[in-house]
Amino acid sequence: MKKNFCSLSHLQLAFGFTLLVSGAAIGQMRTITGTVTENSQPVKGVSVFQEGSDEVAVTNTAGIYRVQVSGENPVIIYRHPDYPERKITLGSRITVNISFNKEKEIEEVVLNAGYYKVKDKERTGSIAKVSSKDIENQPVTNVLSAAQGRMSGVSITQNSGVPGGGFDIQIRGKNSIRREGNEPLYIIDGVPILSETPSLYSASILPYASINPLNSINPNDIESFEVLKDADATAIYGSRGANGVIIVTTKKGRKGRTDLKINTSYSLSTVANQLKLLNTDEYIKIRREAFQNDGITTIPAAAYDFNGVWDQTQNTDWQKELIGNTAEASVVQLSLSGGSENTSYLISYGHNEQTTVFPADFRYKTNNLTGNFSYRTPDKKLEVNLSNTFSFQDNNVLNDDLTKRSFTLSPNAPSLYNPDGSLNWENNTFTNPLGVFQSEYLNSSNFINSGAQISYRLFPFITLKFNGGLTYQNFEEFSLKPHTMYNPSSGLTSASSTSFKNSSSTFSYILEPQLVANQSWGNHSLEMLLGTTLQQSETNQGSIQGYGFESNALIQNLGAAKTKVISDQVRNQYYYNAAFARINYQFMKRYIVNLTGRRDGSSRFGPDNRFGNFGAVGAAWLVSEESWMKNIPWLNFAKIRGSVGTSGNDRIGDYQYLNTYTISSNIYNNITALNPSRLYNPNFSWEKTLKKEVALELSFLKSRINFSAAYYNNTSSNQLVGIPLPATTGFVTIQSNLPAKVQNTGWEFEASMQVLRQSKFKYDTSFNLSVPQSKLLEFPNLEGSTYANQYVLGYPMSLVKVYQFEGVNPATGLYQFTDFDGDGKINSPNDNKVIERIGVRFFGGWLSNFRYGQWSASFLWQFVKQRNWNYNRQMLVPGSMNNQPVEVLDVWSPSNPSGMYMPYSSGANAQKNASHVLFQNSTAAIGDASFIRLKNVQLNYSIPVQKFGIREAMIYVQGQNLLTFTKYFGVDPEFVLTGYLPPLKTYSLGFQLTF
Repeated sequence: MKKNFCSLSHLQLAFGFTLLVSGAAIGQMRTITGTVTENSQPVKGVSVFQEGSDEVAVTNTAGIYRVQVSGENPVIIYRHPDYPERKITLGSRITVNISFNKEKEIEEVVLNAGYYKVKDKERTGSIAKVSSKDIENQPVTNVLSAAQGRMSGVSITQNSGVPGGGFDIQIRGKNSIRREGNEPLYIIDGVPILSETPSLYSASILPYASINPLNSINPNDIESFEVLKDADATAIYGSRGANGVIIVTTKKGRKGRTDLKINTSYSLSTVANQLKLLNTDEYIKIRREAFQNDGITTIPAAAYDFNGVWDQTQNTDWQKELIGNTAEASVVQLSLSGGSENTSYLISYGHNEQTTVFPADFRYKTNNLTGNFSYRTPDKKLEVNLSNTFSFQDNNVLNDDLTKRSFTLSPNAPSLYNPDGSLNWENNTFTNPLGVFQSEYLNSSNFINSGAQISYRLFPFITLKFNGGLTYQNFEEFSLKPHTMYNPSSGLTSASSTSFKNSSSTFSYILEPQLVANQSWGNHSLEMLLGTTLQQSETNQGSIQGYGFESNALIQNLGAAKTKVISDQVRNQYYYNAAFARINYQFMKRYIVNLTGRRDGSSRFGPDNRFGNFGAVGAAWLVSEESWMKNIPWLNFAKIRGSVGTSGNDRIGDYQYLNTYTISSNIYNNITALNPSRLYNPNFSWEKTLKKEVALELSFLKSRINFSAAYYNNTSSNQLVGIPLPATTGFVTIQSNLPAKVQNTGWEFEASMQVLRQSKFKYDTSFNLSVPQSKLLEFPNLEGSTYANQYVLGYPMSLVKVYQFEGVNPATGLYQFTDFDGDGKINSPNDNKVIERIGVRFFGGWLSNFRYGQWSASFLWQFVKQRNWNYNRQMLVPGSMNNQPVEVLDVWSPSNPSGMYMPYSSGANAQKNASHVLFQNSTAAIGDASFIRLKNVQLNYSIPVQKFGIREAMIYVQGQNLLTFTKYFGVDPEFVLTGYLPPLKTYSLGFQLTF
């Protein structure tokens, strides 16, 4: 009993002591109130919390907050994304009013350079950045659309208005002669991914069969989009960064607060511009003249548009019928994020559906799931960041783009449907364009990207890091062509239906252990990074073609095909390893030197050429930190920086240096043969690029005005190309290194200004301008090679050689061209001597942001100065059974001697047809393709809903590609690919709630 009594006494004593301590602690709990303002105006949405506490208060629309704190001398933290963080030691106060009167300065901007982060003030390299506030809520499915016009030195062109397609990206020009050799490196949360999805059957609807990898990332999930451009910034990626590096960082949870965000939007899209075509009266008049000019008195039976078979009073706008629908898109996103002082998390799900402007129920669907988690131990020694992206895409479109057909179909062509709703073939005189809608191109893609970054601080000056990740993509596509796409009178059955299927899967992983050291003493500061990379990827691809089915219901089941053709089942393996190092030295916080080196090994080259050494040196001088500059009150920042370095390029595909074979489709005596497909070349090696840059950065009037200018010079050599071989060898080319040099130079200018920032109405603006130049410096024996008609020394690689158009010959009525060799004939390569510089002269963007109270708005103008092919390049013979733009009314005649086009022809005159082909390849087919475009407009209104327990509510209106000012003769000056749908004009309405 005594023992039990003593135990009970101890419990009573412990309970009493606990109660006493708790009472003391409770006595120290205080409620702190206050107001957060900027220039006497309340600031809402400021997170207020005690350091080390999970309890977070947020200021309301009046800027008022109320938060509980404990302890004798607590520290309160004030955070807002538009202002620098503030920390206040409370003391004995219970009321604290805070004034935010200082915008973020340039040195507070932190840029992601991949393996390390650097303050904008201290960077020695060229890095462009687009933040989440510029990306989110835009009516686009790919972040590249949102980034157009926002960065100097980065040219982005959308390849098609069909959803799920690709982009052409040039970071400071094209370094390689090959198109695929100019793709940048994509990094998502530290993990490299494929540049493009390997598609076999999409080329007729998606230009170049290009499917961009960033289609798998929801733009609303992106925190920042950064582009590394110069040698100093890209050298740490070695050969992979030869064409620049695009780093995508997804959003993370915000420490100190929990957010549940719901975002939904609905948008409508149409073709931004249409050609003005001939109406039926104009068309029939031209057709009549064409037959008269050709001396044809008996109208051909096949001229249904003119011989009375088709109604000559019918007038149809085929652009409206075939590409004039309104595409709809809906986006729903739900995200949950939060965290404490040491942990943060974010989970986001997004669903997107988008239709097309074609008159059928084609649809592109994406589902994205993103998760990010970070943890840091209280002693800040261990830090773990995990990121995961899951994307599921399904695209269903027609097999062939109808854009070109909408321009050329006769305006009096028959109606598309019969009265009973069936397709109209007009007694076998009409090829109904909607027949192609019975065919389909489908693809589905499942994408997984997982990354992990772990760091552990061994000592105050040494940290161990590990970066790793894996990427998996499964891609499957079908090209389905049932017999129902053809005229029923042909008597075809499902035995004539065809189905093509291609499947590919890619698995890649990367492991990168690193060692980071930091040490400062006196006026010196040193940072070192050592690391290695081990990357491996494997792609498995195979396709099968099926011909003839018992029923079209089985068309996607190729096992049901009567005839099957199985292509090679290919497995490609790629191995890459490297060792890299970076040393960053600062003296007196004003002189900075950055050294980067990397030794790369790639399995794409022969045993003696697999390794290459690449490196760069960058330097910066913070002039404004000099004592003799401190007395200039209006200049608060000035920096001169420069860099020089080399990088390589192995983007040539796997096994290109080896003897390779393909399976023969011919079987002899039950033996399947092998066909040689490539010649062995053990000397195959890296493309190399030498990059140089010098830049000046200035900031005036307390960072109100910022300006930067940069000049770069990139020279690429050892070009990886296919060297043409004589036909007697049995091979068209052999992969080899051509000792040619390509040079890209240019100027880049960026400026920003906070015009109004001290009043209730705020306005800031930014401007960027890029002036690129490109030319071929060297090409041994160019004149004697097969490239002689394609390239010229001293000219850009985008040049074309064309005939000099001299108008219409009044004696013959045919187009006339300059006869350079004087032989009385116009032919190639003797007379196509005029060199036209196709491409961009300069480009840029102008962004304006406005804010007044609850309202905010922004306008982005994009401008490009360029020359390119115009509509004359694809124009069919005026007067043939094809509609034309109204420009063909400017026809030559004795009364109109300055007319552009030769007298009309029905297409039956061989001499006139040949003259028209020369016209399509002459200076007449090239013109000014410059434009100014209102790229994006945003209007946001923040609804005051805090009193309902809702943290934020916003309604927004967006517009994309709204206005275009141009003199270009064609559909779209930015998009000149023949026969493909151009990017669309989009209006969007959305709503966002944050709890």
